[in-house]
Amino acid sequence: MLARKSIIPEEFVLPGLASRMPRKPVFRDRVNKARFIAKNGACNLAHKNIREQGRFLQDVFTTLVDLKWRFTLVIFTTTFVSSWLLFAMSWWLVAFAHGDLDSEDADSGNVTRVGDADPRWQNKTYCVTDVKSFTSAFLFSIEVQVTIGFGGRSITEHCPTAITVLIMQNIIGLIINAVMLGCIFMKTAQSNRRAETLIFSRHAVIAVRNNCLCFMIRIGDLRKSMIIGATVRLQVVRKTTTPEGEVIPIHQIDVATETAVASNSLFLLAPLIISHVIDKSSPLYDLSAMELQCSDLEVIVILEGVVETTGITTQARTSYVSEEIQWGHRFVPIVTEEEGVYCVDYSKFGNTIKVTTPRCSARELDEKPSILIQTLQKSELSHQNSLRKRNSMRRNNSMRKSAGAGPRRNNSGLALPKVQFFTPAEGGQNMNAVT
Repeated sequence: MLARKSIIPEEFVLPGLASRMPRKPVFRDRVNKARFIAKNGACNLAHKNIREQGRFLQDVFTTLVDLKWRFTLVIFTTTFVSSWLLFAMSWWLVAFAHGDLDSEDADSGNVTRVGDADPRWQNKTYCVTDVKSFTSAFLFSIEVQVTIGFGGRSITEHCPTAITVLIMQNIIGLIINAVMLGCIFMKTAQSNRRAETLIFSRHAVIAVRNNCLCFMIRIGDLRKSMIIGATVRLQVVRKTTTPEGEVIPIHQIDVATETAVASNSLFLLAPLIISHVIDKSSPLYDLSAMELQCSDLEVIVILEGVVETTGITTQARTSYVSEEIQWGHRFVPIVTEEEGVYCVDYSKFGNTIKVTTPRCSARELDEKPSILIQTLQKSELSHQNSLRKRNSMRRNNSMRKSAGAGPRRNNSGLALPKVQFFTPAEGGQNMNAVT
């Protein structure tokens, strides 16, 4: 017995309709990933379980420069005070060994000097005069190392040991002064201080530029002193998995820019827009507008150059995550010419405007160039319509102004019509016209 056919065709059954409906791409919700580089350029990286801590002591100067200011000042003070105390002990031992503290009046503070009335001390020679206690030895140590010299205490030529200690303290004091003062100078003249005036736009944009889909950012320098040989590097950081199954949590991919292709450095006199063409070699080649919002990539921007005034190489960094990349936007112009001078309005530095941009990926644009042509045609039509609306609004405003000012000009030129009044004449039908 044959199965009974349904009176509804199979192509209109619910499963058949569902199979022919276009499926929308399903995207996973983006997991909040930690930034590799913060917006201020700080590296979001913590070092743990470092066993060979002694490597930091092999480069003491760099370690001191990298420390925070409070630790540097504590080490600075401790180093000088320790050296003064160490050599104060040395001077006290020299005086004690030479017998300079054996005077009867040493405890009372009245030390008999050469030439005094007491015959026991008239021929006495001292290593250091007026060093009668540890306190006086400490003061003499400070005078020697800081080269103050108040004139009360002085070394004599009768004690070679004291001369040796004097030479050692001078040499060690010069080394301590050079290291600590150099550390303080390097901390105040660090290159990252100059990077505070190198600014980046808050958001990055993706739009069509020169008939290509481009990733763009804006950079600027707030100082008048220039950055010599400035270069910009872009890197995309993302988590990738190799065909062998190896997971690379931080995979850094270099991204070429227009300046890098031309092999020229930037002339960072005014704010510049750095553009990256999304082509086949770009890591953004397969990303559409929707896929970009769900991706976990991070674009790192590195600006390097030599400071004109100091000659120190500086580096400024920032990064853009997917939420900070605006698809279909373009930066507004901020450089204008006023009275023969170019002016930069930094209040509009990060402002963007919406422009017509395909929402598909760059790969789809290469495979279907008609999408870009249609988008450009729509953009041209919308631009023409906006110009027409603007011109019509200007024309209407000018007509309203002329209509409002026209009657005021013609009031004085209008001629009043003549009105005739007729009155009956006495004893007749004649009428006299009176105007």
